[in-house]
This record gives sequence, structure tokens and C-alpha cells, in this order.
Amino acid sequence: MLKIGVLGTGHLGRIHLKLLKNIEGYELVGFYDPDDVNAQKAIDAHGVKRFLTAEALIAAVDVVDVVTPTVSHYESAVKAIKRSKHVFIEKPVTATAEEARNLIALAAEADVKVMVGHVERFNPAFLSVKDRTVNPMFIEAHRLAQFNPRGTDVSVILDLMIHDIDIILSLVKANVKRISASGVAVISKNPDIANARIEFDNGCVANITASRISMKQMRKIRLFQPNSYLSIDLLEKKTEVFTLSDNPPTEESPALEFETGSNGETKYVRYEEPSVGEVNAIAMELELFRDAIVNDTEPPVTLTDGYNALDVALQVMKKIEKNSLGIVQ
Repeated sequence: MLKIGVLGTGHLGRIHLKLLKNIEGYELVGFYDPDDVNAQKAIDAHGVKRFLTAEALIAAVDVVDVVTPTVSHYESAVKAIKRSKHVFIEKPVTATAEEARNLIALAAEADVKVMVGHVERFNPAFLSVKDRTVNPMFIEAHRLAQFNPRGTDVSVILDLMIHDIDIILSLVKANVKRISASGVAVISKNPDIANARIEFDNGCVANITASRISMKQMRKIRLFQPNSYLSIDLLEKKTEVFTLSDNPPTEESPALEFETGSNGETKYVRYEEPSVGEVNAIAMELELFRDAIVNDTEPPVTLTDGYNALDVALQVMKKIEKNSLGIVQ
């Protein structure tokens, strides 16, 4: 049984507390939050012990779940790693790329497991295509949300877009070649809507849009690759796959027939809607982290994954900042 404690009991932290009480293999010891209001909400809702300092909580557990504001991720993780504790840390992994690189070195030295909470990796719609051959050459991602004051202390890139950046980096097996971006601060002091174009060495291009001032919500990724198109709706938990084939339709495998080009060549398009299971993505990532610790295996989302997503997100932010200052790139 792994003793686990939670640092930070805001909205997401309280969700972690609720789930950890019921995940087999974890013993929820308690939490630390300096905010009395947050702490009381956690106690009232979940009846868990409040530690008076982060250090006291860390000393009492085997695993530290960091769900604090991003600016304190690094300090919290360092305290835990230096006490040889395993760490689950919410996205973005840290506030700066340098902090993330330092954590990678510290975790390796301490020989502890660290996993980053990029929860969309465990969205059932995304999981439904995980075992397929995915080699996208063009990606279109839209993540639109209605305005919520919570999270506006950071730009929409670190708040929302980083989810899609992480998913795209996990799919495209090539280095980033070039990034261009633009964005506007409409309501808050940080960009509230942004678009980024990421080009990879293998020729793949990803076009990503994120907004937190939309009238409707959307979380959709479209993948285009030779002979197939995949639409992954992360909000509605639905996946659609369209595949081009030379094989005529059968009763078991119907298809739409059409002619291509001037030579009248016949092709067939097959439509498939992969089965999407019922998955609590946050619970799943916490369970997989438990398994990585118990089995001494690599977590499904590593510190390096978290660093890579953060590094690209920060580059996007830098491009937007240069554009706002009128600097030619």
C-alpha cells in the first residue's frame, strides 16, 4: 500500500482527493494547503487530515500528488524528490523550461518516479485510436472554452493549448522544426485566444487553436494521413475513422464507392466508429502511476514528456509576445 498525500486542494486538488480515497493500492494520508478556505472545503467534503506544513505531509507519505498553482510546482516537487518521494505533478510541469530540466536531473539522481498529469492522454476518445497506426501529416486541433476566471493567471497556451501540444508531440515521431503563432489578450492580461502552427522535420504540420472566450465548447483533434482521416472529439468522447481502400465493400464491411482522377480508378471509403469505453481519465492516470511505482516501470507521461510540451508552449508564447511588440520573426 502506497501512502499518498495531496499538495493543493483547489478545484482540481479536491477531485484528486475524492478519487484517491477509492483507488486500490493507495492510502490517502492527508493534504496540505495554506489556504484555510480550500482546506476547510476539503475537510468538509472528504474528511481527510490537514497537515500544517508541506514538509510534514511529505515526511508522512511515499507519494506526493502536486496539484498546486503552476508557480509552486517546482518548489513542491523539489522538496518531495529530495526526500526520495515519488511525485505526480499536474500540467504544466513547471513554470519554466529550466525548472523542468532541473527536475529531470533531480529525479534521476534520487531514483524516484515522476509523472506529469497530461490528462487528455487518457481521454477515452484518444485511447480508442492508441493501438492504430497513426502517422499524421496534417493535424488540426481546436480547444474552445467559455470564459472562467479560474486559470486566467496564466496564458491560454499554458492553460488549454498545452493539452493539444502534448497529444500532438506524442503522435508525431519527429523533432519540431519551426513554430509560428499569434494571440490576443481580450479579457485578461494574458492571451485569451491563440493560434500556433508547428512544423516538424518529417513534414507534418499541426495547426492548433485555443480560446477561453468562446460561446461554445470544443475539444477536437483531426488527423490527416495517407489514405485515412481520424476525427477525435475529446469533449463528446467520440472517434470517427475514414479509410481509403482498393477493396470493394462487403456485407460485413460496407463502403462508399467513388472514382478518382481522369482514369476512372475506383476507390472505396470505409467509415468506422471505434468503441469508446467509460473511463475516468484522472483516476486512470493516478492508477497507472501507482502501477509504474509498484512494477518499477516508466510512467506513461514522463518528466521529459512534460518538459517537451512545456518547451513548445513557451516557444509559442514567445512568438506571440514578439508579434505583439511588432518584432519581425
